Amino acid sequence: MLEMKHVTKCFDRFKALDDLTLTVPKGAVYGLVGPNGAGKSTAIRHLTGIYRQDSGEVTMEGLPIYENPAIKSRMAYIPDDIFYFPSATLEEMRKFYKGIYPQFDDDLFQRLYEVFQLPKKSPIRRFSKGMQKQAAFHLALCCRPDVMILDEPVDGLDPVMRRQVWSLLLSDVAQRQTTVLVSSHNLRELEDVCDHVGIMDSGRILLERSLADMQGSVTKLQLVGDVPEGLDILHETSSGRLKTLILRGSMEQVRSVVQQTNPVYFDLLPLSLEEIFIYELGGVNYEVKNIVL
Repeated sequence: MLEMKHVTKCFDRFKALDDLTLTVPKGAVYGLVGPNGAGKSTAIRHLTGIYRQDSGEVTMEGLPIYENPAIKSRMAYIPDDIFYFPSATLEEMRKFYKGIYPQFDDDLFQRLYEVFQLPKKSPIRRFSKGMQKQAAFHLALCCRPDVMILDEPVDGLDPVMRRQVWSLLLSDVAQRQTTVLVSSHNLRELEDVCDHVGIMDSGRILLERSLADMQGSVTKLQLVGDVPEGLDILHETSSGRLKTLILRGSMEQVRSVVQQTNPVYFDLLPLSLEEIFIYELGGVNYEVKNIVL
């Protein structure tokens, strides 16, 4: 389990993390989402032991991560901007990783050549961006980590390779109970793979729970008729007689309230993760603005 408890981090006068608390359960695929500048990358750099917090605790299985080589040897981290030694080939990087990760799996490394089909003798710096990202997964999976932390992990990959990478990651989670934390702006993709989600804004966690609970706690109502009293409305729009409301509450709770008013028509729909993200961050104030250019 990964935990951050009441973590604060300041850069000069800017507070990047503000009493941040989050929990990533063991064996979970946890999606960390938020707008640009929310502090996601700063949080990740604390979880990987790159940054030291000003206050609070950052732990894995109760042990501090910062300056703890034993814990870090059980983690794999794929950042958005990947670094390799300038002239290193994938084989040379294998030797480097094997010296750091005691569980490095040479047999898996050879088998993954069938999946990624990367050149063995070319320097990685000559690879395309997508090929460099594939090389990062090739190496990280072979480390056999207990925890994988990924920042925009499939950015630059074609659709087939994106699906292949997620298949490998989820297979590792199923077989080895690997804990995965993913930060990405592709919420539709996260919705397919994550079982827990944390929504960040301004250095804090606004909402953190299982995806099933999150989707079960917000409902979209389409209604022809008067809006009943007693609904917790996050957002409301109208198109002719049809009203669309985003409501806090389960479908069962909303249905019991709406049925009492006998509307002309109503329908209840689940929200996608992308819709929950938008409305939890302020509804209409966070929507796309229509500006004439």
